[in-house]
Amino acid sequence: MKPAEEKLLRDNIRSLITFVKQKRLNEEKELRGIIRSLIDHEVKLLNEVSVPDNDPTPNKSTGINVLEDLLKKIVPVLEDDYKLLTTDAEQRISFRSHIVNAVVDTLTPAEANNEAGGDEEPIGIDEVVDIEIGDAADDEKFIDIRTDSEKSAEEEPEDPREDFGIEGTDTTGRNMAYATFKKIETSVIDSYELLSNAEDQELFYDYLIANLKLYFDKFEGELSTTVEEPTNQAYDTAVADMGPEAAAPEGEEELDLGI
Repeated sequence: MKPAEEKLLRDNIRSLITFVKQKRLNEEKELRGIIRSLIDHEVKLLNEVSVPDNDPTPNKSTGINVLEDLLKKIVPVLEDDYKLLTTDAEQRISFRSHIVNAVVDTLTPAEANNEAGGDEEPIGIDEVVDIEIGDAADDEKFIDIRTDSEKSAEEEPEDPREDFGIEGTDTTGRNMAYATFKKIETSVIDSYELLSNAEDQELFYDYLIANLKLYFDKFEGELSTTVEEPTNQAYDTAVADMGPEAAAPEGEEELDLGI
């Protein structure tokens, strides 16, 4: 084959290869475009469909839903403070009793107000005026016969924990419960006041008290869990045969260094 013919053949082959490559590249680009369009279409459809979140399905009762949100806020606080009381069980019993009692005392007036509704008759204007005038006149006529020491003693502020406390319970548990309740009191009241439906309020109140007690039981169970060192019959028999001198003193490990 002549050089010119060979060169022409090579050029034709090269052109054919380039053409085939370009054609494949164009086909690949077209295929990628189609695939990308399909993906975009599927993503658009997915975005249009409401995707449920990972949270559990809300309950039928608004009161229970509100309570669940409240428990997420207050249970970690209660757990942390409860588990600080490790000297004896009486402290934790006192803490538990005071927290539950404080919640009951806080929500009971709210329940009473909701039950009363608007049945109370408003005080008349004349009655208010008479009361205000009478009080002012009485204050001007009052003669204070107390000594200075008596005045100081009476005016001295009382420890609010005394009113908070339950007679006969551990004082440390009471004090801790008082401090803890101050952290959660606003959340409890705000959550309850969100509800105006009587059924929601009743469910919220009943389930809150029940859950507080159940969580305290759970905390106590976690504190009471102890792990015993495993043993077996061979070890127990060997120790019994060797006598008390064979056992190392409590808290120490006997090592034979051969010295």
